[in-house]
Amino acid sequence: MRCPIETHEGAGLLLDFCTRKLDPDTAAVLDRHMESCAACREFVHGQQAVWEALDGWEAAPVSPDFNRRFFRRVESEERRGRWTGLRPILLRPALAVAAALVVLIAGTLLDQPPPRTETAIEVEQVVTTLEDMDMLRVFTL
Repeated sequence: MRCPIETHEGAGLLLDFCTRKLDPDTAAVLDRHMESCAACREFVHGQQAVWEALDGWEAAPVSPDFNRRFFRRVESEERRGRWTGLRPILLRPALAVAAALVVLIAGTLLDQPPPRTETAIEVEQVVTTLEDMDMLRVFTL
């Protein structure tokens, strides 16, 4: 028999051996193999220790008001989560408007106003951006 540790399916075979899911013939062959293979023997003993620990584990009792406290916490997280999820969405259009305003103010402060046609285009862009923000608010609410 080839060592199950060295094959891809071997771990499953050893786990089936530990849970007694193997047919008697295969289990006997694997049992004989483990007499000479320390790695497989160690794996099986480790798995048996895990199963014994799980069998002896008892869950702590749940408090009587657990459900009430749990659902209250879920509701508070939902209320808080609505706005935290929208912050990046609401922030992006505001940053675009702020950047446009900075460009307009910088042009005015530098005493080099843009030509009349560019000003009209920039004002139109600001108006369009504000309209887009209003449209986004409808979708996010």
